[in-house]
Amino acid sequence: MSQPLFFDLRATHNPHRWYLPLTPSVCVGSSDSLFMFGGVGMASAIVALERTCERPVIWATAQYLSYARPPSVVDLDVWVPAAGKYNSQARVISHVGDKEILTVNAALGSRPSDISRQWLTMPEAPPPEDCEPSEHWRGGGNDLHSRIEVRVAQGRYGAASVGESADDGRLLLWIRSREGLPVDSSLLAIMADFIPGAVGNALGLNAGGNSLDNTIRYRRIVPTEWVLCDIRIHGVHGGFGHGAMYLFAQDGELMATASQSLIVRVREGLD
Repeated sequence: MSQPLFFDLRATHNPHRWYLPLTPSVCVGSSDSLFMFGGVGMASAIVALERTCERPVIWATAQYLSYARPPSVVDLDVWVPAAGKYNSQARVISHVGDKEILTVNAALGSRPSDISRQWLTMPEAPPPEDCEPSEHWRGGGNDLHSRIEVRVAQGRYGAASVGESADDGRLLLWIRSREGLPVDSSLLAIMADFIPGAVGNALGLNAGGNSLDNTIRYRRIVPTEWVLCDIRIHGVHGGFGHGAMYLFAQDGELMATASQSLIVRVREGLD
């Protein structure tokens, strides 16, 4: 409960209700039209689930329905329709007043087992200290992107996306919190929502997108300063795109996988 979080999630007298005051530091968008970053919405729901159920999240999937803008307050209601000996099935409805912002369904728990293996391996990539820092395409500001450090290990990111399209649709990013926050389930969920940032690299255009959903599956979270996010855009058609991410610790441990669908947006008239 005392571990610092990227966002200010607060408890209420009801263990199944939490609330999140919105400030620009957890939002994205233009300065006159900020909204809560989708990854923050999902991450806050994951923390609410874990603290209510007192179990770690195994997987969670978010459906993004609407925007929440500062300085509003997001209420998170946790429902646990099934709780067994080792795992629980639960969901969160996050809303501002009577306006539903996102819904998260999840399974939580752990089972006694000594088996721990992975078959997916971390791709070869230069260490973060050998990679150039990369700024978000909007540049400076005091929003969420000012609190996240991104270094490009392969491909193009942000405003540098314009150029040749990536034959494999792949982008490798090292990501960490500028504030030194520990890597946990919530910070990984925020990182997982960077999949739209790989669309420009895949297309060779100044492009991105708005998340329709996100699913994250946790394997094993270990201490690490940086996370290597192996992002792969699978395809784009009809104005929508689909992609996946594999999140590795610096020592090669696979911590989580994620997948997402998004609205593709090409930023016309921007260099």
